[in-house]
Amino acid sequence: MAHSEAAATKPKKRDLAGTPAVSEASLKSLRQLAANRVAIEGVAPMIDGGRFAVKRSENEPLTVEADIFTDGHEIIAAALITRGAGEEAWQETPFAYLTNDRWTATVAFARPGPYRYSIIAWRDTFATWASDTKKKRDAGVDIALELREGATLLEKAGESGRGTKDQGKALKALRTRIEKLASKGDAAGLYAAFEEKATIDLLRDVGVRENLSRFEIEVPVWVDREAAAFSAWYELVPRSQSGDVNRHGTFDDVIARLPDIQEMGFDVLYFPPIHPIGQSNRKGKNNSVTAVAGEPGSPYAIGSVEGGHKDLHPELGSFADFQRLVTRAADHGLEIAIDFAIQCSPDHPWIKQHPNWFDWRPDGTIKYAENPPKKYQDIVNVDFYRDGAIPSLWVELRDIVLFWLAKGVRIFRVDNPHTKPFPFWEWMIAEVRTVDPGAIFLAEAFTRPKLMKRLAKVGYNQSYSYFTWRNVKWELRQYLEELTKEECGEFMRPNFFVNTPDINPLFLHTSGRAGFRLRLALAATLAGNYGVYSGFELCESEPLVTGKEEYKDSEKYEIRAFDWKREGNIRDDIAFFNRIRRSEPALRDFRNLKFFEFWNDNVLYYAKRTADLSSYILVMVSLDPHNPQGGHFEVPLWELGLPDTGTVKVEDLVSGRQFVWAGKVQHWWFEPDTVPYAVFRISA
Repeated sequence: MAHSEAAATKPKKRDLAGTPAVSEASLKSLRQLAANRVAIEGVAPMIDGGRFAVKRSENEPLTVEADIFTDGHEIIAAALITRGAGEEAWQETPFAYLTNDRWTATVAFARPGPYRYSIIAWRDTFATWASDTKKKRDAGVDIALELREGATLLEKAGESGRGTKDQGKALKALRTRIEKLASKGDAAGLYAAFEEKATIDLLRDVGVRENLSRFEIEVPVWVDREAAAFSAWYELVPRSQSGDVNRHGTFDDVIARLPDIQEMGFDVLYFPPIHPIGQSNRKGKNNSVTAVAGEPGSPYAIGSVEGGHKDLHPELGSFADFQRLVTRAADHGLEIAIDFAIQCSPDHPWIKQHPNWFDWRPDGTIKYAENPPKKYQDIVNVDFYRDGAIPSLWVELRDIVLFWLAKGVRIFRVDNPHTKPFPFWEWMIAEVRTVDPGAIFLAEAFTRPKLMKRLAKVGYNQSYSYFTWRNVKWELRQYLEELTKEECGEFMRPNFFVNTPDINPLFLHTSGRAGFRLRLALAATLAGNYGVYSGFELCESEPLVTGKEEYKDSEKYEIRAFDWKREGNIRDDIAFFNRIRRSEPALRDFRNLKFFEFWNDNVLYYAKRTADLSSYILVMVSLDPHNPQGGHFEVPLWELGLPDTGTVKVEDLVSGRQFVWAGKVQHWWFEPDTVPYAVFRISA
C-alpha cells in the first residue's frame, strides 16, 4: 500500500469516550444550523436570488410571500422586516397565513430610494401554550401545571428586552395580577387573565421568540417616484414648432405650444437630442446620404464646433431660454424629458480631445454606426472598453446626466442602451441616484426580450416594448400576461409608445382614423406609461416606402410645420383617456390587469380595479378599424361577490350614460367610424 493510500485510510482521532472529536469549525456550523429551526423558503418577489432590486413606486404595495414552517406541531409566527438606506432599525410587518404553509405580508414605502426586506420567523411559545392549554381545559384535564408554566412565560417575557417602556409597565402589572390570582388559588380567574385579548396582544409584542430564524438574504427594493410607473409622454421635435418650414423652431416656440399639449392632458414632454448637430456626412431629406445647403441634419448626429452633449444647438436658444421652458412647462403640469444618446458626429469635440475613447480603424478612420441594414454615416460610436476609456469616458457620461439634472431635467430617454455595456448602466444609474433618487431612465431598446429585461434589472425605470407590433387579440393578451403576471412584472415597466420618429407602424398605414383611436385606447388603458410622437394626433402615417416603417418627410431630417388642430384629429380622444387615467385610481396600476371573455376575436376586453373595488374599470377595444364588430361578453359579477343573476350599476365613461346590467352575459356593438372602444365604471 502506498503511503498516501495509508494516510487516506487512517482512522480519525477519537476522544477518550470513543466519539469523534468536534472541531471549532464544525461547532460553529452546528450552531448556525441550529439557530434557524424555522424554515423560510420560496420567497417572492426576489430577482435572481436578490442580485437585482424588486421595483415599486412610492406608496405602491409590495406583497411578499414565503413558505414558512417548522418541525413538530408548535405554532409559529413571522414578520416581514424592512428598512431604507441609512436606517438602523428594521420595521416589522406581521405575516398572515394563507394556506399550505404559505404566508403573506404587504408593505408600502413613502419615499423614493433604496430599501431592503428580509423575513424573520419563530416558534410562538405563548400561542402554542395557549392553544394546548385550552384543549386540555376543554377536555376536563387539570391545567394547574400549565398555569404555572404560563407564569414562567411571563417571567421570560420580562427578560426578553423587547417592547416599549409602556409595554414593560403593562407586563409588570400583568405579572403582579397573575401572582395575586395564583396566591388565591383562583384557577378560573388565572386562566381567564391569560385568555384576555390584551394579554395575547402584549405577549405577541414582548414575549420570547423561541428559535428565532432569519432568511439569509436581504432582498433589495428600489422605490421610484410615481412618474416612473405612471406617465403620459408627448414627443416633439423642437425645431418643427415654429409653424414655418423655413424657420428653425426655438424653445420659445415650444413654450407657445405648452397650453396645447396641456389641453391633451400629457404630463411628460420629451425632446430628441437638443445639442449641436455635426456637418460631416450630414443627412439630407428622407435620410439622403448627402445634404444640400441649409438642411438641418439629424439631431442624433451630436457634436460640432459649437459643442457636444453639454451644449445646446444654438438655433434652439440659450440656456436661459431652456430654463424658462422648464419652468413654464412645470406651470402647465409638464415635466421635460430629453434624449441621452451616446453617439457622436465626426465633428464632436471628443474626437480630438479624447481620441482614446474611439475605436480607430487601420486607415485612420472611425467606423460609422450601423444597425444592419440601416447605416448612420453621420454618427460614430464610443468604445467603452478601449484602453483609457475606464474610468474617464464612464465618468464623463455620468457627468453629462448630472449636468442636465442641474438644469432641471429629471427624465432621460436613452437611445439604444442595449448596444452599450450593462455594467456601465448599472454603475452610472446608481451614481446618479445618489444625487437624485427621483431621476428616471427610459430604455429605448427594441431588442431581444432578455436584453430588455436585463436593462430593467440594472436600473432602468421604464422600457420601450413590443406593444408597437402587437395587433391581434391573442398576441396582445399573451404579451400583456407576460408583462404583468410573470417575474418581469416585478422589475420591468413598459412604456407603450404608439409610434416614434423611427417607427411608423404598418398597422396605421391603412387603418385610417379608427386605427389611431383604437391603438391610443389600448396604450392608454393597458399600460401605466404610454407615449405618442407628435403627428399621431393628426393621424400622420404616410410612409417613405410602402411596407416600410419610415415616415415620408421625416422630422429627423427636415423642419416640418403642422396645423395641430386640423380636421380629422383625435385630440379629444387623447384628452379623454388622459383625463380618466388621472381620475380613476384603477388605471394608475399596471399589474392589476385582468382579461375577460368577449366572444369575438376582434374585440379585446379587460379590466383594472383597485383592491377595495372603489374604482373598477372595464375596457373593450375593437381591433378591426374597418368593419363593425360586436358580440356577447361576460360581466365579472363574481368579483363583486354577486351571483350570475346579479345586477351592477354601469357608467359609460365615453358617453356619460348610466344604466344597469342584469345578469352575467351582456352584448355590445362597435362601429369603427363612431367609437372603436368602450370604457365603463361598474359598481355593485
